[in-house]
Amino acid sequence: MKEFPSAPRSAFREQDAVWAKLLALGEYVIGSLEKAVLAICEGRLELIAELKEEEAESDREEVLLEQECLRVLALYEPVASDLRRMATILKVNRDWERIADLALRVARRIRKLNRKFPDIAVPDDLKALARDVLTRVKAAYEALIERDADKARALIIADQEIDDAYREVRRRLKEQLAESPDQLDGWLLLLNSARNLERIGDHATGIGQTIIFLKEGTIIRHTGTPPAPER
Repeated sequence: MKEFPSAPRSAFREQDAVWAKLLALGEYVIGSLEKAVLAICEGRLELIAELKEEEAESDREEVLLEQECLRVLALYEPVASDLRRMATILKVNRDWERIADLALRVARRIRKLNRKFPDIAVPDDLKALARDVLTRVKAAYEALIERDADKARALIIADQEIDDAYREVRRRLKEQLAESPDQLDGWLLLLNSARNLERIGDHATGIGQTIIFLKEGTIIRHTGTPPAPER
C-alpha cells in the first residue's frame, strides 16, 4: 500500500483552525435560523432586522473561509483524509451560507404576508415544518461536530419526512388558494416559504452526505444512502 508523507505540524494546526471556523459559522447560522423560526411561529418580526445583518455577516465569513481553505490546500497539498476534510469544509461552507440566505428569505416573506395580508394566518402545519427543519439542521451540525457517519445516515433517511410534510403543506395551501383566489399573492408567499424551508432541509441532508464522504471517502449524491460499512 502506498504511504503518503506526513504533513508538518503547522499544516495540522492550520487545518484544525479552518475546521473550527466552519463549526463556528454553523453555530452562527443556526442562531439565525432559530430567529427565522420565531418570526414564522410566534410572529417575532422584529428579529428580521437582526437576520439581515447576520445573513450579510454569513456571506462575508463564507468567502473568508473559502479563501482560507484554498490557501491551506495550495500551501500544504494535503492528501487522503486531510484532503477530504478540506473538501468537506468547502462543501459545507456553502451549505451554511445558503441556509442563512434562505432563512432570511422565508422571514421576509412572512413579514410581507403580515403587512399586506393580515387576514391570512400562518398555518400550523407550516409552523411545524419550520420547527422540524430547524431540528434537522441542528442534527446536521451535531453530526458534523462528531464526524459521525451513522448520525449522518439517520439524517439523510429522515429527509423523507421533511419532503412528505412539505407536500402536505403545499396541498393544503393550494386548497385554500382555490377557496379564496382574491388573495392569491398571500397564498403564494406561504407556498414560497414552505418551498424554501424544504430547501433548507435539503442542505441539512447535503451536510449529512458530505459527512459520510469525510469519514468513508464515499460520494453518495444521487445514489441514495449506502449501508454502514462492516465493522
